[in-house]
Amino acid sequence: MSTFKKAAGKAVKKIVEYTPEPIKDELKETVKDKAKEKFIENVQDKADHAADKLEDAKNEGADKLHDKAEEGKEKAQETLLKVKDKIGNAVEAGKDFQEKISSNQNEKDDKKIKGVSQIKGVSRIKSYKDVKSSNDIKTMGS
Repeated sequence: MSTFKKAAGKAVKKIVEYTPEPIKDELKETVKDKAKEKFIENVQDKADHAADKLEDAKNEGADKLHDKAEEGKEKAQETLLKVKDKIGNAVEAGKDFQEKISSNQNEKDDKKIKGVSQIKGVSRIKSYKDVKSSNDIKTMGS
């Protein structure tokens, strides 16, 4: 194939050598226009390719973001359910504890803690004058 290219190149040189100047100028203009069109076409193809790659990357990133958001949502729901269960267990344990305390108080009234009204006030406490002296105490013999 390279010998064919060499032969074609030599033939074109010979043709250009014998071509009149006005046709050469026109031919140069046509070649320039074609080269410019090819260059622009090539640049546009590359730009389109880059735009397609960018669009693909954008879509892939959006998909990944959506997937991660979905995973986060599921994890948050699982965590909230676990917390709800733990709170339910704590409430149940609190109720059981309250019932045990209530039943213990009913069974052991004598060990009941005194309320505020049952505690003696300052006015009901005996003073030093009300305490019996040794003279007032009955002896065993009398």
